[in-house]
Formats: sequence, C-alpha cells, structure tokens
Amino acid sequence: MNKNAIQKYAIWARNELIEQVKQRAYQYDISETGYGDEHATVVSGRVLSTDEKQQRHAFIEEIKQSGYKQTIEEVAYTWFNRFVALRYMEVNDYLPTHIRVFSDAGGNFNPEILTNVLHLDLPGLDTAKVSTLLNANAIEELYRYLLLTQCNAMNSILPEMFERMGAYTEMLLPNNILKPESVIGRLVNDIPEEDFRDAVQIIGWLYQYYNTEPKQIVFDGLKKNIKITKENIPAATQLFTPDWIVRYMVENALGRLWYEGHPDETLKSNWKYYLDEADQEEAVQAQLDQIREEYKTLKPEEIKCIERIIQRLIQFNEPQTCCA
Repeated sequence: MNKNAIQKYAIWARNELIEQVKQRAYQYDISETGYGDEHATVVSGRVLSTDEKQQRHAFIEEIKQSGYKQTIEEVAYTWFNRFVALRYMEVNDYLPTHIRVFSDAGGNFNPEILTNVLHLDLPGLDTAKVSTLLNANAIEELYRYLLLTQCNAMNSILPEMFERMGAYTEMLLPNNILKPESVIGRLVNDIPEEDFRDAVQIIGWLYQYYNTEPKQIVFDGLKKNIKITKENIPAATQLFTPDWIVRYMVENALGRLWYEGHPDETLKSNWKYYLDEADQEEAVQAQLDQIREEYKTLKPEEIKCIERIIQRLIQFNEPQTCCA
C-alpha cells in the first residue's frame, strides 16, 4: 500500500473540496459574509428550481445552527467519504450495477457509468432526462446527474453516507468533476488501484490522513492554551486502528473467550496474533479452569463483545488481579 500517495492525496483533497464547496455555495449567493434572502427564488439572475430553493434554504438553516465554516467542512467531508466509498466499491465490484462510476475496466479515469449510460439499469434513473442531456451534449451535467442518481441508489445500502436526492449536499457537489485534476480524477490517478483491493483499511488511512491538518491545528492550539472545541474533538482524538491491532485484540479477547470454552486447534491455527496464556500458579489456574467451564455453555448470540473484550484483555494482562 502506497501510504505516501494516500496521505498526499487526502490532505490535498480536503483543501480542494472545501474550496470547491465554497464556490458552489457562492453560486447560490452564500458566503462567509452572508446569504442574502434565505427564501430567494432568483440568484445572480438565474431562477432557482423548486429543489434548489429547498436545498438552499436547508443549507442556510444548517449554517445558522453550526456556522458557515463548520457546515462547509462537513459537506466537503461528506463528499470525500462518498467518493472514497464509491471508489472502493467499484474497484472490488461491489456496486449493484457492476458498472464503474469513476473509471473503466483498465483503471483509467473514464467513467463506465457515462460510456454505458444507454444500457444503465440504475434505480431512480430518468431515461428521458438522460436522452435530453445526451442530445444537448451536456456531458458534465449528465455525469453530475448520473453520480447523484448513483448516490441516491446507495441510500438503501448505506443510508448514513448516501442521502436521498434533494439534500443540500446535492446542490454543493463540486464543479468540473470530469477534469483529470478534479478530486475524483486524482482519486483514480494518484492512488494505485491495487491499494483499494489490498484491504478495506485503505478507507481508514484516507480518513486519518484527511484530518492531518485539522489535528495539527488543534495540537498547536493546545500549546497556546487554546481549548479543544466539540467540533475539533474528532480530528484530535480519532485515530485509525490498523488491521493487525484489530486482529490482535479480537483474537486475544473474543477469540480467547470462545476457544477456552470450545477448543478447536483448526480455528486457532488461523489466528496470526493469538498468544497462548502463560503458565499460572496453581491457585490461579484452578480459578481459570472454573471460568472456562462456564464458557463451555456460552452461545455466540449471548456474548457481549465490548464487555467481554475489555474483561479478557484485563485478565490477559493481569491474570492474578483479575482472579483475586
């Protein structure tokens, strides 16, 4: 996995998306200095559609609640998450349509969803609108529509990441997304496709690197006695947990719990990070044997994962204290 490429892209993408979202907001007369008439029907001489009026109003309401800067950053991060998720799914052929959204089969930035539009079976797709855009040679607008429709179709699978059509994030989808230097273009071109096949943890690395600059700002502020705000807590405290650490924890906590009640050498042989328990004093061993007898009747659906993992990690690291 090329982590240098991943880090470089994620840091750049955050700043680029924030600027792009600001530009889109400005097109609707919304900026850091204000937003004019929140119920405007005409902006910069252009009559807004019913959907645009609703989206613009909803966006302004969110700005009132969270502030301009925070709302812009949340929208930018939402699109970053969606782009990364779609890229991961298309590379691993997880999309229900089995048609790539950003690239072609050769890995080039040449969206299959656009080249196969006449044969596309996508829920919610308005074929009449597609034909109109094709006849007008409005390729950029067509691709925006296809991308938004694809996001809408993913709502039933990943509702927290993909909202239904009509949310204000739709209005703020960046401009010029078909250009090679766009956030989507560079996602395809800058990060090797095999990295998205390597493991799902690439999503975690992208998330962590995306927050590199916000995290540094928080730490620099702490040196100046600037308190961490609730908006900054995630960037300062949320760290991606590498795959090997997750496996270590699961194998030596939940895995140990199950194995002690249901010994299975075949199962255990597949665990890379499992550590056999050290020899114990006779009294401690007797107590452990008694606990393991209770585990024999344990059913998977009865296991409370968080509670058991913490319990067993404590027992694994401090067996005498745990059993005292």
